[in-house]
Amino acid sequence: MFTYEKRFFCPFESALQPPPWYKAEHIALIKPEIPFGITELHQYDGPQCFIIPGNHDWFDGLHTFMRYICHKSWLGGWLLPQKKSYFALQLPKGWWIFGLDLALHCDIDVYQFKFFAELCKDKIGENDSVIVMTHEPNWLLDWYWNETTGKNTSHLICDYLKGRCKLRIAGDLHHYMRHSVVPSEKPVHVQHLLVNGCGGAFLHPTHVFKNFSKFHGAVYDSKVTYPSFDDSSKIALGNILKFRKKNWQFDIIGGVIYFVLIFSMFPQCNVIQILQEDSWLGRLKSFLTTLSNAFVYMLQYSYVSSAATLILMMSSYSFVPSKLSRKRRALIGVLHVLAHMVASFILMLLLELGIEICIRNHLLATSGYHTLYEWYRAMEIEHFPDPTGLRSRMEKWSFGLYPACIKYLMSAFDIPEVMAVTRGNICNSGMESLSRGSAIIYYASVFLYFWVFSTPVVSLIFGSYLYICINWFHIHFDEAFSSLRIANYKAFTRFHITVDGDLEVFTLAVDKVPKSWKLDPEWDAEVRPPQQLSHHRRFPSKWKAASGPDPINSVRVVDHFVIERTKPNQSPRPT
Repeated sequence: MFTYEKRFFCPFESALQPPPWYKAEHIALIKPEIPFGITELHQYDGPQCFIIPGNHDWFDGLHTFMRYICHKSWLGGWLLPQKKSYFALQLPKGWWIFGLDLALHCDIDVYQFKFFAELCKDKIGENDSVIVMTHEPNWLLDWYWNETTGKNTSHLICDYLKGRCKLRIAGDLHHYMRHSVVPSEKPVHVQHLLVNGCGGAFLHPTHVFKNFSKFHGAVYDSKVTYPSFDDSSKIALGNILKFRKKNWQFDIIGGVIYFVLIFSMFPQCNVIQILQEDSWLGRLKSFLTTLSNAFVYMLQYSYVSSAATLILMMSSYSFVPSKLSRKRRALIGVLHVLAHMVASFILMLLLELGIEICIRNHLLATSGYHTLYEWYRAMEIEHFPDPTGLRSRMEKWSFGLYPACIKYLMSAFDIPEVMAVTRGNICNSGMESLSRGSAIIYYASVFLYFWVFSTPVVSLIFGSYLYICINWFHIHFDEAFSSLRIANYKAFTRFHITVDGDLEVFTLAVDKVPKSWKLDPEWDAEVRPPQQLSHHRRFPSKWKAASGPDPINSVRVVDHFVIERTKPNQSPRPT
């Protein structure tokens, strides 16, 4: 309900305020509840709103939708005459709008089918034109997933409307795309297919659906896309450049996965042999040999890392969309995991090399676990002498806690020293020489440094994976663009019925959305009579842009086309 209030009701109420007598807790029992002084709905000259539920509205069994749409009279300043989750609107000049509720199974139920089928037989004329509105564009998604959904909907359009469906419009995909039928001798059940989901929380790609061309046996041509195919493909590059910035929470799980992959390979006691080579080529060969030996060791002796690799392989295979064949899914999944494994192994060897170089140059592991404390005591004795013996008395009075606390706190903060000393003990005496507590401290110390090194790499590889998949294989269109969190490219579609009965369709778009808003001083200064409805005001909208381009000035028409009305001497039926 919080999401409904914040993201749905509040924007409408800010754009057009509800009437003064409106109460948020009111439940409409008999609809429509028209304003005072009006006896019939057709006498009301204000804006009205009709809504169809999407798949998210069905997650709670349509409870919230029924309570706050079907049993509520106002959505901001828009009157809500709607009583059910589906509707049919009769417009002037022989135009109709069918609003279908596809629920969660992407099709209308038998009750809706009966309602609309009887309407087609009894109310809609032979020369009338119908706009069919659904929340999901099954013509695109069925083509993409190679499925067939909406059989009842198709039956209604093909066998009952019989060519009178001039336009199908849907959302769900967060972009704009229009396809128009290519004239031919074949039957045409729908002339235009339009998707406008640009009000979504993020942007969806358009280039993934570039090859769509057939629906109900007719051939369609892509007329307009927003953003364009080229722009959509370029936007996907953000997965490589901006994935970590946009999804910093991914660092948490990504760093943990990398550490578990190489958990069993710490420490690499023979890594110093890489630096003993005379040439850079020899060092590279030795590095690759050590890398391959570590991989073989993982396969032969490791439990934790091998299990993590197997689980990651299975997860990666499952993550690849079922749109592809099993072989291609397996190939992509294995390559994806191998990229992460190679990266984690390289980072592990680089970390081990860094520690070994510091040890060889006497920068670490010079005085056991408490090198920092020993340095502190030396500086303390040299620069802060204690002629009265106060420190000795404090040690005695605290039963040894005074120096012990400082000693072990410094050891806890001197993580590289702990890593180096413990690593030396393991290499000299074996892992069995460590107590359980010492082993936990060692792996915790390694994890802290390795996590910092690995998080940029895991984000880079995963972002590159999404970029390759979306641009080369046209998969992961949801994941690849939701990860970019693009709030721009907003658009809405308006209809206008001309005096001749033709339908003009306009789609207006804003490329960049303001990130902050402020109270419109003109709205605030306007004198508002107590009972005045907001659509009669000169400045009905409460907010204006505080940063970035003002949508009022930057809005532009990205698509405009005309659907001609069926003339009396024309037959709308497919031949």
